[in-house]
Amino acid sequence: MTSLHPLTTLLAQTERERDLALADHLRAQTAHSAAVAQAEQLLLYRREYEQRWHKQFASEGKIELVRCYQGFMERLTQAVEQQARTAEQTAVQADRVGTELRAVEMRCASVRRLIERRVRDLRVDADRREQKQSDEQSARAAWGRSGAHGAPHAS
Repeated sequence: MTSLHPLTTLLAQTERERDLALADHLRAQTAHSAAVAQAEQLLLYRREYEQRWHKQFASEGKIELVRCYQGFMERLTQAVEQQARTAEQTAVQADRVGTELRAVEMRCASVRRLIERRVRDLRVDADRREQKQSDEQSARAAWGRSGAHGAPHAS
């Protein structure tokens, strides 16, 4: 079965590539989950901050305080938008890495199927050779028996 050695080597290589792609995919999914979670936390914080200061401004609103609030809300909104973009980018990255993983998994499966087909072909060839040898031995044995029966007896 030495003809399978290159294929088993190829399978080992594609499985290593698959393992690396899987690790990349898991890292990308983890990064995406973290980015989404952080974006959600920022949105929640912004809502709570707005509610808290809305109550404060309802009772009194000094202009310096309003300016500080507006400046902070502007920076907080920028942070929320930036984090949303980061979450989108990590989603795109996770999709790209997922596509690469599926491609490598397909290559692994293709090599496995090829190996299975080659093993099956080798078995069929071996069975045919064995059957041919068995048929030849039977034919020789039959020829030997018919030759022994048909030979003249010496007296």
